[in-house]
Amino acid sequence: MAYEIPYNEIGLRIRNLREANSYTRDAFAERIHISAKFLYEIELGKKGFSVEILYKISNALAVSSDYLIAGKDSSKLSGRTAEVLECFTPDQLTHVQDILKSVQELCTDTGNKVQERMEIIEDQAI
Repeated sequence: MAYEIPYNEIGLRIRNLREANSYTRDAFAERIHISAKFLYEIELGKKGFSVEILYKISNALAVSSDYLIAGKDSSKLSGRTAEVLECFTPDQLTHVQDILKSVQELCTDTGNKVQERMEIIEDQAI
């Protein structure tokens, strides 16, 4: 039994992401070094493409190739979140992770626990 690749769905995801990132077809094609006609055919699901093109498209749109192919992302981070985190140094990322862990704990705690954690955070800030 042969597996059929859903080129129409892949193409639609690429087009939606391209438009969401305010790329014209011509500008995006130039960025990933293919012709606008080929990109048009990819977006319509009329043409398949190589792993190299998949890599270029996913990098340019800041999404995983998993998302482009299957509509599922193996990463829980959005492209924008990843871009923000990439701006930090490794030392700063350690602090960001600590802050995010505290926020996560605050979100899962209820009632008095939330108030207690807020007081701890305030005391640590002083």
